[in-house]
This record gives sequence, structure tokens and C-alpha cells, in this order.
Amino acid sequence: MLVFYEERLAFLAVPKTGSTAYHTALRDRADLVVTHPPELKHATVRRYDRFFQNIFQKVCHTEMEIIAIVREPIDWLGSWYRFRGRDDLQGHPRSTRDMSFDRFVQAYMQSPRPDFADVGSQSKFFQTRSSSTGTILTFKYDHQDKILDFLQTRLNTQIALQQENVSPLKDLSLSPETEVQFRETHAAEFALYDAAL
Repeated sequence: MLVFYEERLAFLAVPKTGSTAYHTALRDRADLVVTHPPELKHATVRRYDRFFQNIFQKVCHTEMEIIAIVREPIDWLGSWYRFRGRDDLQGHPRSTRDMSFDRFVQAYMQSPRPDFADVGSQSKFFQTRSSSTGTILTFKYDHQDKILDFLQTRLNTQIALQQENVSPLKDLSLSPETEVQFRETHAAEFALYDAAL
């Protein structure tokens, strides 16, 4: 999470949306940088509002506009699948090393989810408290030019992004049945993505 106080902007870090690259590029420009623990680095809108936004409202009598990046839902799950397929997780309950992407997505749709498929939800990341009042802007991961244009204009700075946390390549094919089932059972994920800038 990055906060730019003068610009009244909080950049929340949705997991698996390239947030680490933005953190690296903008950490020296930000007024508040949260990188650890992951529960705070990746604070959801609800958690941010309850703790951080509340502080800005009570102490500074202002609030931050929130921006965040969302990824196409199947691509987002693909990033998690690839990330958990890396060598250092081999033999761990969270490893996806020896399974297909189709099996991973099927497991993601189970309740409860097995450890390897328990990766959260982008739509739940954006759930707000009933008392929330701040503006939330969401940008599509695959429109990096729009994200950069917005940030460079708002922060009046040039941003040089470098790739970070690149996961191993893996086959991300899904059976038609699995894709249809996922789109039906997780329609909120696609609605969130479709509404993003």
C-alpha cells in the first residue's frame, strides 16, 4: 500500500496485479509505504477504511481517494496458479506444481477451498464497510498505459516500471465446462473487472 498525502491518494495493493512493481517505482515518492506484513501491504478496502482512512479523517480531517488494479478473473487465477507452482513450494500443501490449471480452478470453486486454491477474491477485496464514503477507482491490469497516465499526471512524476515477482510459465488451458462453471459461480469477479477503467 502506498499513500500520497498531498495528492490525497491511496494506492491499494491487490495481490497478483503487479503492485510490487509500482511499490518499487514509487516508494521514494510516497508519504506512507506499507510492505510488511502481507496483511497490511495487501490491506483490503474494508481494512484500509477501518484503520488508515479512519486515521486520516480523525487526525487530518481529510480522506484519501483509493485506486487499485484488478485483473481479468481467469488471468488472475492463472497468476496464482503459476506463482504457487514454483520450485520452492514443491511438497508444500499450497503447491500447484504437479496439477493442471483446470484442477486448480475446480478446487477454487469448492467450499471450503483446499490450501493450494485458497487465494481470496478480488471482489471481496473491494467490499466496503457500511459507513465508507471514499471514492474507489479501479484500473484494468491489462491497460497499464491508463494506470501510468493517471499516476504520472496525479503525482506529477515519471514512473519507470520494472517486472518483479515473475512466476514460471505454465499451461493455463481450461475445459469449456470448467470455464462456464467458473463464470457462472463467480460472476461478481467478472462484473468488477468489467466496471474497471
